[in-house]
Amino acid sequence: MKTRSMELGVGLFILAGMLALLLLALRVSGLNIGDTGGTYRVIAYFDNAAGVSPRAKVTMAGVTIGKVVDVRLDHESFMGQVTMELDQNVNYLPVDSTAAVLTAGLLGEKYIGITVGGEDDVLEDGSIIRDTQSALVLEDLIGKFLLNSVNRPQATE
Repeated sequence: MKTRSMELGVGLFILAGMLALLLLALRVSGLNIGDTGGTYRVIAYFDNAAGVSPRAKVTMAGVTIGKVVDVRLDHESFMGQVTMELDQNVNYLPVDSTAAVLTAGLLGEKYIGITVGGEDDVLEDGSIIRDTQSALVLEDLIGKFLLNSVNRPQATE
């Protein structure tokens, strides 16, 4: 009888550990279980949306308010079209809000940062954020720095 209860306890412990690993994996991947409430979609066009991928965070003031659902090339404007789902409880963003591609740390993941505007009209489902700031590409900055240092005239004595 004692071995049976020990086996049952070990089995429950292993089951609880597997459940904890599953929840951790879902949390890290950005997936959610169940209904998180309503969302609405907003579109932004960027000259360079490098590094932004679906399920990337959309933040405002450091707080996650949504996620990126699609990144594609707009064939009419030849710009990166980023479609975002924002939480329904953040339904007060002015239409002149700005979106920027930001990086978590120096080489971290890319995400979209929203800065609030000042208009009275608010973004609705299907609205377009017109004022955007593209991704900062580290390789381009290094190239500009190197070219600037090579082309700089040397001081003569």
